Amino acid sequence: MISLVDALQGFGAAIGAGVAAIAAGIGIGKIGSSAMEAIARQPEAAGDIRSNMIVIAALVEGVALFAVIVCILALFL
Repeated sequence: MISLVDALQGFGAAIGAGVAAIAAGIGIGKIGSSAMEAIARQPEAAGDIRSNMIVIAALVEGVALFAVIVCILALFL
């Protein structure tokens, strides 16, 4: 019975990490898409848009990394 619980715990952690990675990829894709559209509409604001895009993409990556770490901790604790 304990090995079944360990297996399900590992499966749940893997699913959680996978969902976090997929969600981060989708989020960064939307950020990039919106930024390119904004730069196409206002080329003179490209520098500001690009810097904001990088900051927001870093925040999304940080949240995804946090989610993956939580899944790893759930696996080992």
